Amino acid sequence: MKKKEGPYKRLFTYAGGFRYLTYASVVLSACSAVLALIPYIYIWNIVKEVLYVMPDYSAAVNIGSNGIAAVLFSLISIIVYIAALMCSHIAAFRIARNIRSTAVHHVVSLPDGCLDRMGSGKMRRIIDQSSSATETFLAHRTPDKAGAVVTPVAILVLLFMFDWRFGIASLVPVLAAFAVMSAMTGKRMKESMKQYTDALEDMSNETVEYVRGVAVIKTFGQTAFSFSRLKNSVERYSSWVVRYTNALRRPMLAFTLLVYSVFAFLIAGAFIFSGGMPATSGFLAGFLFYVIFTPVIPVTLMKIMFASEDTMKVKDAMDRIDSLLSLKPLPTASADHIRTPESFDIRVSCVGFTYEGNSGPALSNVSISASTGKTIALVGPSGGGKTTLASLIARAWDPDYGTITIGGIDIRCIRKDVLMRTVSCVFQDTSLFKTSILENVRLGRPDATRSQVLAALHAAQCDDILRKFPLGVDTVFGSKGTYFSGGECQRIALARVVLNDTPIVILDEATAFADPENEYLMQRAFSELSAGRTVIKIAHRLSTVRNADRIYVLEDGSIRESGTHEQLLQNGTLYPKMWAEYCKAAEWHV
Repeated sequence: MKKKEGPYKRLFTYAGGFRYLTYASVVLSACSAVLALIPYIYIWNIVKEVLYVMPDYSAAVNIGSNGIAAVLFSLISIIVYIAALMCSHIAAFRIARNIRSTAVHHVVSLPDGCLDRMGSGKMRRIIDQSSSATETFLAHRTPDKAGAVVTPVAILVLLFMFDWRFGIASLVPVLAAFAVMSAMTGKRMKESMKQYTDALEDMSNETVEYVRGVAVIKTFGQTAFSFSRLKNSVERYSSWVVRYTNALRRPMLAFTLLVYSVFAFLIAGAFIFSGGMPATSGFLAGFLFYVIFTPVIPVTLMKIMFASEDTMKVKDAMDRIDSLLSLKPLPTASADHIRTPESFDIRVSCVGFTYEGNSGPALSNVSISASTGKTIALVGPSGGGKTTLASLIARAWDPDYGTITIGGIDIRCIRKDVLMRTVSCVFQDTSLFKTSILENVRLGRPDATRSQVLAALHAAQCDDILRKFPLGVDTVFGSKGTYFSGGECQRIALARVVLNDTPIVILDEATAFADPENEYLMQRAFSELSAGRTVIKIAHRLSTVRNADRIYVLEDGSIRESGTHEQLLQNGTLYPKMWAEYCKAAEWHV
């Protein structure tokens, strides 16, 4: 098994020339760490001089110069450290931007089905949180880590420079703290960081799906507890955090106690080393140096611990980014085989498809056809494969076997941008962005003029929506309580399709949440939209597809029967039962 590269090597693949700023930040931070220790020597010189001349303090003539030198080196250390942070931040921001840009560009190339399978909440969190983790790691932890590596070496030199006995006394709690820290930040923490991020991703994804399902709650009167996956994800995260916190409570308490107990060891050492005799000025000066200097030790150890933790976090973050980038776009044909359809008839021949992780196929040996300018309908019980078949035609997935052609050309030989200009879809779950109606409609054609957008809205029967708001087409969806009903959202989504002006249109339960008035308006819009286009309709309301040129009845992933509405009523078996049940339901009233 190939060993994964370290975090820096993986991060620097996104750095370009900015990696040299990271190198500069490391060097500057190391220099700052050394400079920050020099003032302690001048402070100790002041203390030593006072001890040696007391009570004749007038003889202490070097206090001023030592004090100025201490302040000067402190200022230099701060300035150098600020320069190190500036270099690291510039590099970190650019690298994080490049990671986000690379991930987003890759996501755009993925098929729609792949995005649905992963979940938008999880995908967004991988891109946002993982890149943010690398930003923190490079901007702060990397220069701090350089200082944390150099500082212990300098500390060891200073600890044994004045009195080796006090140096050993200072190291005893430090070594014990290192042992505790190693136990906390080893393989166990690496696995814990992965579990923590998994729990957060799971909760984020389920939250997004829950919010998207609020409309369904309102429509069907379901309670919040019907979304058990969100509740379970929150409970899993909560129980994991409690367990992890309890597991680290004692080790963290021991680590904190040890790193801040250096002074206690110095006191004990002072009693032992003096042998109960009165302390001389030299002994007292050495002791005071360690009292003044050793508070640097816990600060350094804390930096080392957090640097180790963040290294694990950034490794996990890069693993998640890599897992996203490892998702493969649908294969494209070679340049010699790329073709553009000249007609827009659709042929689905012996197609089969199984969703990843499912034991049974979603479609088995399905064959349908739609001539240019004709309308076909896909009907049947829920779970029969209607939406899956429509998704395959729009190339959200590729079939496991069989072929799908448009104008006689396999859709795998049609460039993605050409296919997008050929096929448009309107789904029952319509999404509008928090921007103006104008921008929402011209999402697929950013170069469309205002008059073209208004014409598309008019064709989609949206004039009454524009009249409701003073700003008309410039009304911002989601701003200051401005929201639309489900039917209104679907009509605006239909205006997108009208504006795109594609020769093939897929309508997947486009009137599912529409009230009678909205459904009437949408049917008028469909009639105008269908003229001269190849249309595939998916519907449970059979009255909306009775005029289709051909109706295909799907059940359990297979075509059970096909024909016109009248033919199916006369010769079919499943369709007549569905029609009878539909008519009975339509006549029912309170």
